[in-house]
Amino acid sequence: MIRQVSIILIFCSCVIAIGQQPYKQTMKLMGSRFDITVVAKDSIEANLHILLAVNEIKRIEKLISSWDTNSETSLINKNAGVSPIQVSQELYQLIERSIKISELTDGAFDISYASIDKIWQFNGSMQRLPNVKEIKQSVAKVGYKNIVLNKAESTIFLKQKGMKIGFGAIGKGYAADKAKELLISKGVVSGIVNASGDMNTWGRQPNGEEWKVAITNPLNKNKAFALLPITNGAVVTSGNYEKFVLFDGKKYSHIIDPRTGYPSKGIISVTVFAPKSELADALATSVFVMGKEVGLNRINQLPNIECVIVDDLGKVSTSKNIKINTL
Repeated sequence: MIRQVSIILIFCSCVIAIGQQPYKQTMKLMGSRFDITVVAKDSIEANLHILLAVNEIKRIEKLISSWDTNSETSLINKNAGVSPIQVSQELYQLIERSIKISELTDGAFDISYASIDKIWQFNGSMQRLPNVKEIKQSVAKVGYKNIVLNKAESTIFLKQKGMKIGFGAIGKGYAADKAKELLISKGVVSGIVNASGDMNTWGRQPNGEEWKVAITNPLNKNKAFALLPITNGAVVTSGNYEKFVLFDGKKYSHIIDPRTGYPSKGIISVTVFAPKSELADALATSVFVMGKEVGLNRINQLPNIECVIVDDLGKVSTSKNIKINTL
């Protein structure tokens, strides 16, 4: 469920608002590139705000990391099939929301995907396709319905030994949301948190214009096919055009259906617009797995959510309330 992201943020360099301009810093956090932009009166103020955002993202990483042996997430995984683990309300609620997204997407999104045996390799090392038995076994311990929540005790229990949860398909989006929330609470009137393409904006550019997102053409990465405004919302793009394997002339995507163990097919790019990055993050991958027709149908049933899909023939499809102005 790793994603290759192709979103370009475009903003005007001219400044009309007196004493306000955008300041941007790029750093590596959560193992990925983060670009944090804040509108401020000077670089000193901007740097202080960006530091606040960085520390918040680091806090989230410590909370959800499965690599940190002392994290609550690691403790949940270590005790799979053994005993429930009491966790903070923040992690409990994140897992609770994740399960609701799993229910919404019929399991196309599933934080227990971390249990998948890595039988598909997209680093050039695969010599053959996995067989049916291997694929079936690879997802044997995946299943959000085996995550047991006890709200009264604030505990999480994974029913099966060997089960694992992971936040690779939602964690960076959640971190972007929390960093944005903190910056707004500190009086930052406008900015962007871009977590490797999990992009969350608020306010406007200093010249009064909306922030704009250019969606890259997945068939030609040097060109954008649409430029869309975004105000106080999030946008995430998932693509499968950079990581895949070829066998007998057939392409197999790196985005795996956690229910079946098979790569998704038929779509090469999905862009989701939502109020929060956490939700956009999860839905972008889910639409890939569900497919174009089911994915669009599901998105059209959700308030304040829109998406743009490019299929493997290059056809662009959109949810019902979004208009694309092609470049």
